[in-house]
Amino acid sequence: MGGPAPAVAAVRNAVRRSLSGFPSSGGEEPGPVSAPGSRPGAFADQPRALDPASARVGPGEMPPAGSSAAGLPAGGTVLVACSGGADSLALAAATLFVARRTGLRCGLVTVDHGLQEGSGERAAELGDWAVERGFAPVQVRSVRVGAAGGPEAAAREARYAALEAAAVEHRAAMVLLGHTRDDQAETVLLALARGSGPRGLAGMPQRRVRNGVVFVRPLLDVGRAETRAACAAEGLVAWEDPHNVDASYARARVRPIVAALGPGVVANLARTARLVGADADYLDGLAADALGKALSDRGGLSVVELARMAGPIRTRVLHAWALRLGVPGTDLALRHVDALDALIVRWHGQGAVALPGGLAVTRTGGLLQTCH
Repeated sequence: MGGPAPAVAAVRNAVRRSLSGFPSSGGEEPGPVSAPGSRPGAFADQPRALDPASARVGPGEMPPAGSSAAGLPAGGTVLVACSGGADSLALAAATLFVARRTGLRCGLVTVDHGLQEGSGERAAELGDWAVERGFAPVQVRSVRVGAAGGPEAAAREARYAALEAAAVEHRAAMVLLGHTRDDQAETVLLALARGSGPRGLAGMPQRRVRNGVVFVRPLLDVGRAETRAACAAEGLVAWEDPHNVDASYARARVRPIVAALGPGVVANLARTARLVGADADYLDGLAADALGKALSDRGGLSVVELARMAGPIRTRVLHAWALRLGVPGTDLALRHVDALDALIVRWHGQGAVALPGGLAVTRTGGLLQTCH
């Protein structure tokens, strides 16, 4: 019998790279993972059940930012965030396939944002499918989406909070997200439109730690066409999110622009994100060292040390320090960092700089420090 379809192999290999280092009991299995589905929103059958025996990863075993999945023990729990769309559905099927061959426990979490009619029923159906296929644990979480930051940002914040809660509850080693190369290209274009700096142009990181939970995006080198082809090859009928074509969402508006730019633009934008990201990571590392040198015993920053720094390092130090003080990252803008920087490079006795979250910073006694 032949091996899997090329698109299926591409998604599985991307998952393997993200989970590299785990012991393997074999290569690709011949034939599709699932039998054909027959109705819209239906999820095809998975022939094998997952061995329920598993060990969990304790909080102290969770890898820090930038660490390798190779540090996780066999039997650890990996959760897949799945909406039922083609990207996350292909990721879920591939992760379950790989997990069975690498000694991992593979769970699935789907989040109902309550923003569309019938969303609760779709989420429940996806949860039932996951249980039948052998994912464990399986959670369907309902969230209340606020209004802060706009609909996309509010939904994203609610979703991440739900995923973090699921990861903590099940002591998951990591949560896998289904963002693809196309999503990365769109992210870079949106960052350009906002006038973002290097960190924004670096797009979405492949690995990120948020509130102690490790998030990994295995498919950033896989195209959206491949995830759709993988679903088709495995008989998985994906849900089409109407928000993907809703012009009230910025990402939906940018997709036709990406397509109009012609072939190759997605790969080129994704490559730009990788290149800029590598530079940004290096500068962030220098800034972390510089922050340690500039911090005083009282928690302020030395004006003398700040003045010695190159501008790109100093602004990163100020940004990191503001976050350390408790300024919400979603509200901290370039204008706030520029105002802090002015206390060093354009000092003329100006007053305190107001920051989001009710904080203020002043220059006094050779230090930048908070004031009330």
